[in-house]
Amino acid sequence: MQPDFLVFRSLEQARGRFGPAAVAIGNFDGVHRGHQEVLRQCAEAAARNGWKASALTFDPHPAKVLNPARAPRLLSSVEERCRWMRQRGIEQVLVLPFTREFSLSTPGQFVDEVLARALGARAVFVGQNFHFGHGKAGNAAVLAELARVHGFTVEIAPAVTFRGRLIASSEIRRLIELGQVGNASRLLGRPYGLQGDVVAGRGIGRRETVPTLNLATPAEVLPALGVYVSRTADLDSGQVWESVTNVGVRPTFGAEDHVTVESFLLESPEERPKRIRVDFLKRLREERKFAGAAALRAQILNDVARAQVFHRRLKRWVGENDRVDLLLSRPAAISEYNL
Repeated sequence: MQPDFLVFRSLEQARGRFGPAAVAIGNFDGVHRGHQEVLRQCAEAAARNGWKASALTFDPHPAKVLNPARAPRLLSSVEERCRWMRQRGIEQVLVLPFTREFSLSTPGQFVDEVLARALGARAVFVGQNFHFGHGKAGNAAVLAELARVHGFTVEIAPAVTFRGRLIASSEIRRLIELGQVGNASRLLGRPYGLQGDVVAGRGIGRRETVPTLNLATPAEVLPALGVYVSRTADLDSGQVWESVTNVGVRPTFGAEDHVTVESFLLESPEERPKRIRVDFLKRLREERKFAGAAALRAQILNDVARAQVFHRRLKRWVGENDRVDLLLSRPAAISEYNL
């Protein structure tokens, strides 16, 4: 994070430094297009009134504390959420530790002790399904009623849909796990990606087929097993390569006991990156077992050719600015260019 973007990790850190603030509240997992609307409204209100554009999120996810067996697998880390919120005009974030003790707070206590006293809220922005307080006793209407007592306003952002589909983290998660990364990206407003360290593999690709970068990622949500058109970025240098990525267990060479994520770069890097992010753009096919290395290599070359066609079409639409998110914000182009 840059020095002018502040991340507070407790109420004690934020108290006396946070306000006056316009505050967007939510888990913001994935910071999808619905979340982005809440953040946009918050940032615009802050700019109009001279307040600090702020967000309040929680770590861990409340369900991991209250009902671990049913807690969702998360689309994003706290660090990713903060980075994407900053891109939407947010200046500071309170990542509030969610504990069982905190979960016992009443709606009134939350508004009084957190929003009014600690954060200096002047306006609060939430989605339609917002609930808070012990037993989810509070909703957006309760929040608005309590806010009047404490002298701040509440804005409720309407639900955001895409082609008739409600945009929600649960739906995005479902699409990714089905391999429908293109549809998931359109709800996110950006490609879904995984990031982490490049680790040593078994060396089979280098010897038998094509050399790949093996990604070790802490991500909780992986795309369905298969081969994808992708883009791979060096997290240290910022360099980006067109790529083809396999998510699977490598059945041709004896199935692994865990899922691997391997990317073949369509251009050779000058230096092997140490940390990468892989963005998934389109699923080409399912993973399957081949008769041997020669057959697999032939299929990989076919996958590469299809990926090259996809990337050429993508460049034709967005130009040379390397901004896939521009394409995703213009859904009509998806069918126009057969992406």
